[in-house]
Amino acid sequence: MSTRLTADERRDEVVAAASIEFAASGYTGTPTESIARRAGVSQPYLFQLFGTKRDLFIAATSDCFARTSRSFQETGKRARADGMSPAGILEQMGHGYIRLLQADPNVLRLQLQAYAACADAEIRASVRRNYKALWQTVADQSGADQTALRDFFAMGMLINVVASIGEGATFENYLDSLLGVPDVCPA
Repeated sequence: MSTRLTADERRDEVVAAASIEFAASGYTGTPTESIARRAGVSQPYLFQLFGTKRDLFIAATSDCFARTSRSFQETGKRARADGMSPAGILEQMGHGYIRLLQADPNVLRLQLQAYAACADAEIRASVRRNYKALWQTVADQSGADQTALRDFFAMGMLINVVASIGEGATFENYLDSLLGVPDVCPA
């Protein structure tokens, strides 16, 4: 006997499906039909849940930023519990972020698609809110000063670029050769 999903559970499934589709094709290039098909729902039901394609894109990208934030929170809490300095906490958060990207490349792809879609004012406002919240999470978890935070996020953007053009197992070698820093990636 199958269990009927609640509306919230179905919304979560649709967001997960939309994340995969939007990560691959972007906001303008992703037909809602492909999202509905992947989620196993009808297109009218998809719009019943989210109203517009933009609303669904914002929900998917917000979820992506939230996943990244949870990674930073979990890693930061562990590093603080281990008595690490702000610099050590930031380093551990960076390693955690790389592990997140390696475990699910759609996280990075969807982030990049979110930035690319910022010509749309509503999407831009959402991305700004999410990025600011991400910055605040890292600040709160690490206790780092503004200069260290700026450097952390600058390195994160470099990691995003390298990860987007690298290839799986060669990612660490590529980053190491580009930066000349052998301990940027976890073993």
